[in-house]
Amino acid sequence: MVARVVMVLMVMHVSLALVGALKTCDKCGSMEVPYPLSTNQNCGDPRYKIYCNSNVLEFVSAEKSIYKILSINPSKYTFVISPPTIKSGTCQSSDLMVGGLRLDEDLPFNISPRNTVMLLNCAENILLSPLNCSSTSLCRKFEEGNACRNELCCTYLKDASMNQHKIRVRVGGCTAYTCVVNMNPNNPPSSWNYGIELQWLPVP
Repeated sequence: MVARVVMVLMVMHVSLALVGALKTCDKCGSMEVPYPLSTNQNCGDPRYKIYCNSNVLEFVSAEKSIYKILSINPSKYTFVISPPTIKSGTCQSSDLMVGGLRLDEDLPFNISPRNTVMLLNCAENILLSPLNCSSTSLCRKFEEGNACRNELCCTYLKDASMNQHKIRVRVGGCTAYTCVVNMNPNNPPSSWNYGIELQWLPVP
């Protein structure tokens, strides 16, 4: 009787281990894909969809813009995507024509409050906003040496008082942006951690 109970427990343990293994997706290149993130229908949770394209992990916005995933921190339920490129010779983000970054609000992702956003090449109407558009704003440091130099720019920390599902740019407003995770303003721009940190809701 005892042997049978032990055998049943061992089978249950193996079965649970196999189920757990099936839930976790394979690596994408050298990057682990922790549960519940899902790169295909056979692993992870389909609500937490990301993509593995030629061994590169990618996140797709609600507007179908593609952003490379730079790192994942499963213990904090976060991953960092690359900010859009700023087109050579202009001060326009590569996602300007779709209005910047917008997340699908029906999915379990949002923009983390550890992001410092710098809006670039802004129209003067932005001065009516509560953002820091002063001559000492951190975006002034970033502007030096790129196509956005000497244009109006503003900086803000992404927090609960702002929309957690988008970073907006538009013609007639601010035409470009970049973002830094866990900003240390005392460090030079060359050492900043450029990226946009997204966080996911834990699986219930």
